[in-house]
Amino acid sequence: MPNGESSKNLKKNMLTAVVVLLVALVTAVSSTVAWYIYNANAHTTNVHMAAGAGMTLQISSKYDGPYGSAAVLDEFVGTLNPVSTDNILNGFQKVAGFTNGKENQPALVANLFGRGEDKDYYKTTLFFRTNGESQKVYLSEIGYEDSDEQVPISTAIRVGFVAHYPGESQEADPDRSYIFSINDQSNPFKEYNTETGKEGYVLDSLKTDGSTVPFVPYNKNNYCLYDTTTGVVTLQNESLALCEIEGGGKGVFGTPVEVDVYIWLEGCDEDCTNSLSRKTLRNLTLSFAASAE
Repeated sequence: MPNGESSKNLKKNMLTAVVVLLVALVTAVSSTVAWYIYNANAHTTNVHMAAGAGMTLQISSKYDGPYGSAAVLDEFVGTLNPVSTDNILNGFQKVAGFTNGKENQPALVANLFGRGEDKDYYKTTLFFRTNGESQKVYLSEIGYEDSDEQVPISTAIRVGFVAHYPGESQEADPDRSYIFSINDQSNPFKEYNTETGKEGYVLDSLKTDGSTVPFVPYNKNNYCLYDTTTGVVTLQNESLALCEIEGGGKGVFGTPVEVDVYIWLEGCDEDCTNSLSRKTLRNLTLSFAASAE
């Protein structure tokens, strides 16, 4: 946590807001440490189908294609600044200012909040289509590589999905917005950093006063299971369908469904501390599978 001379400098400079209820990160930001989420390699998404289902699931990064079994995610080379939300559709927030901490608080405490900017987090769009019967699309895996396995930044990373109504440039479906954590391990330097002092709180996306709400993201228990040998898709008890797609009949591909993908550093996560300031998430791979069940 900032103290002494570093606290004075922070209060004096009051740099651009980049921390969500997380004073520990201020020193990293003030020294212009970049939070790079990707390296220069390609980042892909893969799609899978149940064996013998007689259907084809395809994916693309553009509405009009080309479609296939994989697509390359747009690269993000900017800085990934800590933001927070309990609902992607309501946007993200970040800290815009700090005040002196009171008794039993850090030297500086977040007290002014503002809207997160597009450059603070990663967003891209994928499109799914099929020429078979109605089916649901699930996550089967989120693969990632940390720059430091001993202090993994992946523990504070969130991946969000927002599905739209079928068709090009359609509105988002308010019932199809999901937030996943990708690593259920803990940063050994974790420290609860919300005003509640408790784990599992994020900023309330409907308020701008720093209010927090309890929030539990989805995790691997909400994936489906995909057998790479047999091609069989198996649903778990808690498997979560991201969207539903339909074919056009007689082998014709139906209307594609847009799914927006968000990746961000959750500033209210207890794993999001200054120990991550020089860590990166080198790669990320999303895999999807479809099932007619």
